[in-house]
Amino acid sequence: MKKKIIHFIFNLGRGGAETMMVRVIKELPEYEHVVVTLFPVNNFGSELQCDKLICINLSSLFSLPFAVFKFRGIVKKEKPHLVHTHLFWPTIIARLSVSHKIPVITTIHAFIKSSVEYKKWYARVLDKFTYQLRKNIIIAVAKGAMDEYFSLLKLKPYKAYILYNFVDVNRFNAAVAGPKQTSPVFRVVSVGALRVQKNYLWSISAFEKLKNENIELHIYGAGNMQDEIQKKINETGAKVILKGEVKNIEVIITQYDLCLMASFYEGFSLSVLEAMAMNMPLLLSDIPSFREQCENTAVYFSLTDENDLPKKLLALSKTTLEQLKAMAENGKQRAIENFTLPQHIKGLRTIYSEALSNGV
Repeated sequence: MKKKIIHFIFNLGRGGAETMMVRVIKELPEYEHVVVTLFPVNNFGSELQCDKLICINLSSLFSLPFAVFKFRGIVKKEKPHLVHTHLFWPTIIARLSVSHKIPVITTIHAFIKSSVEYKKWYARVLDKFTYQLRKNIIIAVAKGAMDEYFSLLKLKPYKAYILYNFVDVNRFNAAVAGPKQTSPVFRVVSVGALRVQKNYLWSISAFEKLKNENIELHIYGAGNMQDEIQKKINETGAKVILKGEVKNIEVIITQYDLCLMASFYEGFSLSVLEAMAMNMPLLLSDIPSFREQCENTAVYFSLTDENDLPKKLLALSKTTLEQLKAMAENGKQRAIENFTLPQHIKGLRTIYSEALSNGV
């Protein structure tokens, strides 16, 4: 009989944590998978290949005591051998709900010092308290994210592993894109949900300074900041176009000259890994996770100097095709050597096996 895992996540919006979970489930057929969400958003449809999907249907985060009660009932009914949580609130709820006899694994997807939740003092207190109350196994998607989690919360690690996010290189090798369109415009692409973390307003301000240059930015993604972002585009006249959310990004992105990410913070960015796998040159905000992820295979810009991004965009637009191609090839090689799906699955199988053998 297969061992059963409950995967507990905020919702199934198309973000990095959600995409990682969906891909992992598909690669682990030896387990029975139950996915539990707090809210009913689901942008994956048939891509999610789980045995059961349960939504708690939380009315708001003010109903958390209800969520603890409800999740405890789900665990009692499903009788999982292991619970794997993603993101802040599912982790807190699981620590308050799950019996000490059942191993709980938590994946830390971001550098928490910069994340929205951890800017609130009570979130740090709640995380520290529940970890001490019910120690669980921690997986971090980057070494820096692991170090920051335990140092910021002043916690001593119980069991902790670094397991880098991954990219399915075979998927992008198999992608069939049409011939790249020739254009006098230097075309830049950004991919990611339209939310504060991604810092699109900074990118728009940079492109406002480049209105007289043949440089254009296309943003692929959806989210709650769409109206605000579009308003700033309209007000500034920046050459930026919102393209919406697409599923075949591997076919689209290679039509561009450069991939731009201006994030305030990231865990281990799936969008950047995918761009690396697709042989795209990268211009990234100078944050620790991007440095750990790409090392010297990308160009970085400051988030404290508003002139740095437009200056580097302009410089890259005048860079030769051969130089851009060499940078992109270095990035792809780094992804292949360090951040593939088989490497991630092998590591996760080991962690699951140890947790199921030893308990928590």
